[in-house]
Amino acid sequence: MADTLDDLATWATPLLQSLAQASRRAALQEVAKYLRTSQAARIASQRNPDGSPYEPRRPREQLAKRSGAIRRGMFAGLRKARYMQRRATSDMAMVGIRPSVANVAAVHQYGLRAKVDRNMARSPVVRYARRELLGYTTADMQAVEKIILRHTMPG
Repeated sequence: MADTLDDLATWATPLLQSLAQASRRAALQEVAKYLRTSQAARIASQRNPDGSPYEPRRPREQLAKRSGAIRRGMFAGLRKARYMQRRATSDMAMVGIRPSVANVAAVHQYGLRAKVDRNMARSPVVRYARRELLGYTTADMQAVEKIILRHTMPG
């Protein structure tokens, strides 16, 4: 996937450099907006960028017994615009996770070990399943190409 992203950057750079700074910023803002929406939708559908489903949560019997205890899907809060932010300038477009929740995102993105409850001193440490929150699909790459072409082609 990194090669595909490098190929896209190599292809897009001359096209974007030919635009005026304001037009380039507008194009990259649209790219960032699309990518944030796309990433949030993919996280909501609980899919990795390669299309494979996330590994399901471990059963939590004690919570499932209480009515209404498990209300939201996985990462429901993390995919909100407040935490998954986009930024664009005339030189770059990015989608990232806000630093206040970046630890949770990193643990799941890379499948790291972490405490179950960071606020409890004696909380158990477990290895979390790898669930890629941020990543690019082939459809994302094609959509970015279309956005850039729409901004660079006259008419």
